[in-house]
Amino acid sequence: MLRELLAEFVFRLSFGLAVAMAWTPATMVSSGFYKVHLWVLLGLNTFGALAIASGDYSNRWPLILPVVAGVASYIGAILWMYEWKKAGYVALYVVALADLVAALMVTNQGSSDLGNVMLLAQVGSSGMVLGLTMAAMLLGHWYLNSPGMRLEPLKQLIVLLLVFVVLRSLLCGGGAVSHVANSIDLGVGWYGLVALRWLSGLIGIAGLSIMTWQTLKIPNTQSATGILYVAVIFSFLGELSSQLLATSSSYPL
Repeated sequence: MLRELLAEFVFRLSFGLAVAMAWTPATMVSSGFYKVHLWVLLGLNTFGALAIASGDYSNRWPLILPVVAGVASYIGAILWMYEWKKAGYVALYVVALADLVAALMVTNQGSSDLGNVMLLAQVGSSGMVLGLTMAAMLLGHWYLNSPGMRLEPLKQLIVLLLVFVVLRSLLCGGGAVSHVANSIDLGVGWYGLVALRWLSGLIGIAGLSIMTWQTLKIPNTQSATGILYVAVIFSFLGELSSQLLATSSSYPL
C-alpha cells in the first residue's frame, strides 16, 4: 500500500515538474536550470522504479516507464548542457508523457473506478499542482545563481499554479460533494483528513502563491523562494492526503 502510494505520488510530481520546466521559456532562463533539474527528474524516476520493483504489483510492465523517463532525463541533461534547446524540450516532454502514463497505471484502485477522462483529469491536475509548485520553488532558488534573470518566467509559473489550483479545487470539490451524498457515515477522521487536504493543498497554496506574487513586486526573489518552500510542503501534504482519501472513494477528493 505505502509503496504504491509513493510510486503514484512520485510519478505525478515528475510529470508535473517536467511539464512546468518545458513551459518555462529558455529565452529568459539559463540552460543550467534545465540541466540541473533534469537530474532531479532522474532521481525521482529512479525512486519510482525502485518502488515498483519492490512492491506487490502483479503487473511489472509500468517499471519500463520510469526507466524510459530516467533515460530521457539523463539524455536531456546532456542536451541542455550543450544548449540544444529544441531537443532538450523534446526530452522533457518524453519524461512527462512516460510519467503520466506510469501514474495512470499505478493509480490506486479507488480512483481507477473513475471514467478515463475523469481519471486523466484527476492525475493530471494533481501532477500539475505538485510540479508547478516545485518548479516555481526551484526557479526562485535559481535566481541566486543567475540574479540577472528576468522575473517573468517565475511570475508565469505562479499564474499557472493558481489556474491549476482553481481547476483542482473544482474537481475535488465536486468529488467531495458526490462522495458525501453517496455515503452514510464518514466519521470524524474522514472530515479531518479532508480539512488537511483543503487547508494545505488548495487554500494554503493559493494564499502562498498570492503572497509570492506580491513579494515579487518589491522585488525580493529570496523571500519569494522561502514562501515557495512552504508551498511545496503544503502541496505534498495536500496531494498525499488526497491519495489516501481516494483509496476508499471512486471520486477525486
